[in-house]
Amino acid sequence: MPLFPPGIPVAVIVDGRPLTAYQRATLVAGRVYVPVAPLLTGLADSISMRGNTLVVQRGVHQIQIAALPISPSDLDTMYVPAGNVLRALGVALRYEPKTHRLFIQTDARVMVGTPTPFNPAAPTLAPSAVFTPLPLATPRPVWTGSPLPRRTALPLPPILRR
Repeated sequence: MPLFPPGIPVAVIVDGRPLTAYQRATLVAGRVYVPVAPLLTGLADSISMRGNTLVVQRGVHQIQIAALPISPSDLDTMYVPAGNVLRALGVALRYEPKTHRLFIQTDARVMVGTPTPFNPAAPTLAPSAVFTPLPLATPRPVWTGSPLPRRTALPLPPILRR
């Protein structure tokens, strides 16, 4: 559900890392609403639409959220209440009202792996040779360049008499 008027922006921290998203979580009427993508798409094992119901599966937990029929590309514009949905999925969370931050603590799963920065002091592997097989010989020669002259004459079309 889109939120209008927009509420107070809320920073979402998942397992100690800030969640970056185009649509930010917001605080409206004392409740924190989070966009389905990327938060729920990263936490859930599967998300599907069954008619007017969004079905979210995470491990043994499954929840159903009444929603308008949407396409998968519209998940980042759909908001859900963070407390009810995340607790039903078995995720621990707490909200700090003074700093407007929502802390989400998942189990040992990793949501998104970030690339490690380059460290020149770290040991590196030596590059290994890549085996490239030699091309096989073709069964007939390949002719390139301008075409050879024709050895047989072409028949002329019949002469039409009037």
